[in-house]
Amino acid sequence: MVTAFFRSVLAEPRAPDPPARVWWDWVVVGALLVTAAGEAIFRSDVPARPLAGVVALLVIPVLLWRRTHPLLATAIGFGGSMVLYVPTLLDGIADVGLNVMACVLLLPYALYRWASGREALIGTGIIAVPAGLAFVSTETPVGEVLGGVTVLVASFALGAAMRYRAVARQREVQQVRSFERGELARELHDTVAHHVSAIAIQAQAGRAVAATNPALAVEALAVIEAEASRTLYEMRTMVRVLRNGDAVDAVPVDYGPQRGISDLDELTRMSTLVQVDRHGELAGLPQPVEVAIYRIAQESVTNAIRHSVNATAVTVEVTGDVGVVRLRVHDDGDAARPAAGVGYGLLGMEERAKLFGGACQAGPDPAGGWTVEATLPWGVQR
Repeated sequence: MVTAFFRSVLAEPRAPDPPARVWWDWVVVGALLVTAAGEAIFRSDVPARPLAGVVALLVIPVLLWRRTHPLLATAIGFGGSMVLYVPTLLDGIADVGLNVMACVLLLPYALYRWASGREALIGTGIIAVPAGLAFVSTETPVGEVLGGVTVLVASFALGAAMRYRAVARQREVQQVRSFERGELARELHDTVAHHVSAIAIQAQAGRAVAATNPALAVEALAVIEAEASRTLYEMRTMVRVLRNGDAVDAVPVDYGPQRGISDLDELTRMSTLVQVDRHGELAGLPQPVEVAIYRIAQESVTNAIRHSVNATAVTVEVTGDVGVVRLRVHDDGDAARPAAGVGYGLLGMEERAKLFGGACQAGPDPAGGWTVEATLPWGVQR
């Protein structure tokens, strides 16, 4: 069991997409450097002040790379800590180092949060050396030893906990995305099957009348061309969905009839507060886009009914503009809901819109209430 555990740790990859240096990293490091310089200049009670000051000024900037290079940052940070114990081992001087060097506790956290399993094990060994020297080379009371070990272990544990939380969140998000892609693939399958059936019927009709009525045969060919163009567009959309999806096949398939913009009036049955309005040119809209608009509107209305407080109206507006179709769902209740991206329903709406090359945003409305806005490309790509 122990062997299997170590194998799993060694196989653990680095955490994906570690954030690079952000503005507050520079602020923190700058403040620590100023503090270190102040301690080195004004604290006369620090043994080996020049050495302690130089080590601190060299170690602190390494914090800027603690996420992208956690093992290297740990080696430099705790390597500097080991240098501070050289006077202790040679001359018996105790407590060499500035108080600001406590910032190196950020490195064990970063090591377990961002490093690979192999790097975490190597880094733990590196950290153990100066920690052991601190306890062996000085006459530290047992209580302080236990306190130091507790703080160090807490830094490790916090990094591991945040890593586990991020992995769990990523898996949940991936499940939502896979489910949404599977739903879209199901809807596209139904749509493409409809178009192919229409092509087959028109081809049979054209073949039957070709000899006696060439004009009708030409009309049948025109219908076949239009249906084939729609089918090609929707097949390309399906292929893009399946390429981007990781677990679409795991989603159960149900070939029931799909809803569209003409079915939005059914949302008024969910509550007497719901009102549906349509504007602009919406005729001839590709069926996958219609289904996407309906699903986003349905999820938005459901969220409004569940979460809005003191709402008196929920309006659903669909507008056909040049090249795009726009959806706006607004409720005038208190906007006491999580921001976009927190709820998985919002994530599903964003994912569905993105798969069609569109966008979806949700959040508090400046005029009051909560608004969901989605924009999807209108035209069929030939």
